[in-house]
Amino acid sequence: MRSHDNRPGRSALRIAACGLAVVVVGALAVGGGWLLYHRTAFDRAMAAVWRAGYTERDADVDGARVHYAEGPANGRPPLLLIHGQTGDWKSYAAVLPDLAQDYHVFVVDCFGHGASAHDPVLYSATAHGEALARFLDRVVGEPAVVSGHSSGGVLAAWLAGHAPERVRAVVLEDPPLFTTQLPRARTTWNYVDLATACHGFLTSGATDWIAYSWEHQRMWKFFGDGARGLIDAGLDYHARHPGEPIRIWFVPQFDEVNRSMPAYDPRFGEAFYTGTWDAGFDLEATLRAIRAPAALIHTKVAYDTDGVLMAAMGDEEASRARSLIRGVEFEKAETGHGFHMEDPRRFVEIARRLGR
Repeated sequence: MRSHDNRPGRSALRIAACGLAVVVVGALAVGGGWLLYHRTAFDRAMAAVWRAGYTERDADVDGARVHYAEGPANGRPPLLLIHGQTGDWKSYAAVLPDLAQDYHVFVVDCFGHGASAHDPVLYSATAHGEALARFLDRVVGEPAVVSGHSSGGVLAAWLAGHAPERVRAVVLEDPPLFTTQLPRARTTWNYVDLATACHGFLTSGATDWIAYSWEHQRMWKFFGDGARGLIDAGLDYHARHPGEPIRIWFVPQFDEVNRSMPAYDPRFGEAFYTGTWDAGFDLEATLRAIRAPAALIHTKVAYDTDGVLMAAMGDEEASRARSLIRGVEFEKAETGHGFHMEDPRRFVEIARRLGR
């Protein structure tokens, strides 16, 4: 006859084991759901963009290809969006459907990015700004609200200061004002990270930009002993998926950072390393010349252990810019650099308010 162990301790152990199993399964389900949600976030955002009626087009601006997406017109005023370095027009996916309710949206790939021209002759604020001014003339056809993120914010400032008749209002979304200029640039994250990686790649004889940029990111210094495993995981993915952006399945936060890297020209970053991005560009005079309604968005400021600025602007540069732009609305945000991605609702509200 089989004996039964009815001791309270054994029953309690079985109950505890069952409870632990439920917790583990639940955690795996939640974790899997979190990974799936974030891994598919970009695809869901782009599906909403296409449903909103956006189409991709190309324009020839003095022999240079400008690739862009255009939203439905519907009799609304135009809005030009200019993305930041290493991005592309799809970087605005989170806000494009809502913006189409108020604007006839034009969102470009900057030179050296996406499907626009890859030509170092165009990799300066002045050359790029002049091309965008002609794009406004020939494609948009009337004064527009202009919003630029990061280096795109510098271009938006250029347009507002140098082509005021083409700009109804301007949103400067966390632009690196005064921080791309040498020697100040050498104490900023963009210089010691991306610009230095671009310079290293171009002078090393390496031929695989995706692999080189992945392995030489400054952010690995913050991962300690775990960095090598992440680097190797990314390189392994790249070896199996050449030409695609690197993805690590358990760190979906890397996806947007790497998504448009295969179409990024490292010679664009070299312009920030050498300072040619700012060649012939008087930023202070440009900001003083802005007369259109303007908003300046400044995100969180931090410094790494070496004193390197981990932001587009420090508080000093933001204060200086505010003092130069007449009547500017100042928006302090507690997000990271990608404000329109991290707080899309507030970004849309700012764009709507300024364009009225």
